[in-house]
Amino acid sequence: MRAFPVRLPSGASYWTVLDEDLAVVAVADEFLRHVRFGRDGAESTTKSYANSIALFLRWCARTDRSWQAGAEQLALFMTWLTHAGPYASGAETCTQVVLAGPGSVAARGPRRVNGVLTAVRAMVVHAVAAGQAGGHLLPLLYEVAEDRDLPEAARDSDGRMSWRMRARHRLHEPERPVDRASDAEIVALLHACRSARDRLIVLLMARAGLRRGEVCGLRRGDVHLLTDSRPLGCEVARAHLHVLRREDNPNGAWAKSRRQRAVPLDFLTVQAFDTYVFERMSVPEAANSDFVLVNLCRDPVGAPMRPDAIGELLAAASRRAGLEPAIRPHQLRHAFRQ
Repeated sequence: MRAFPVRLPSGASYWTVLDEDLAVVAVADEFLRHVRFGRDGAESTTKSYANSIALFLRWCARTDRSWQAGAEQLALFMTWLTHAGPYASGAETCTQVVLAGPGSVAARGPRRVNGVLTAVRAMVVHAVAAGQAGGHLLPLLYEVAEDRDLPEAARDSDGRMSWRMRARHRLHEPERPVDRASDAEIVALLHACRSARDRLIVLLMARAGLRRGEVCGLRRGDVHLLTDSRPLGCEVARAHLHVLRREDNPNGAWAKSRRQRAVPLDFLTVQAFDTYVFERMSVPEAANSDFVLVNLCRDPVGAPMRPDAIGELLAAASRRAGLEPAIRPHQLRHAFRQ
């Protein structure tokens, strides 16, 4: 069992699950298509779900269970998932391998295990709704619970006790400090950047809070750097940019939220935009691109940057700045939030 990307003739993409004979697993494929096209989910969401579901179906196949029987024994799957490393849970592993269990070093943490279980439960619920499995599976996955353990803001406003569905299988996740880049690390990254474009990328994430998919998806018309753009038809005052979700980006960039939002820009980010514009104008191939961020040196020159390139950029800048471990994109976004 393995996750596999699918591109439709329309250009839309999603991820599915293939079995050992490279045939599509119907129950997983129907659920993942529903997530992508029925719920308007992101392609990256189907990729994450597909990898999680592939782990579950792989465990079912190697323990001679149907997926319905596996859903009835999620506690056993949790044990395998926690302790089975790549040698036991990888797609290329033969079925004769000795499966790991309690007593061995954990291969996955509670957060990863809970994420996999979320995808598996969602697939099972969809299969029950579609008539592919019996309704007896739902009480095995969820229990009716009171709302007393919820925050006060999430309870019924009139004070009455209410009920909700709570997942039966879940590991406790210890609270961890927010993984953010410090101010000193951000300054070191800026010094290590070799182009105005790279400095702009760091500032857009660290001072505007953009995700890497949102950064790479910016179009030139999304950026309004005037002190007041209202005379031009934009209702937002001061310098800002608009984050929009577009499905036709050729670089695979994707805004996570379906809602359009305006993000204010401070003077440092505006200055970085100004500097980058002159650098971009020196690349003739970039003149016809509507994307803000384009390849300046890497082939194809002038093409929009891919989100994966931002991770590579930060890794290289971190090495030059002597930062270990390397700064990741979400750490810059968390720095903005705090």
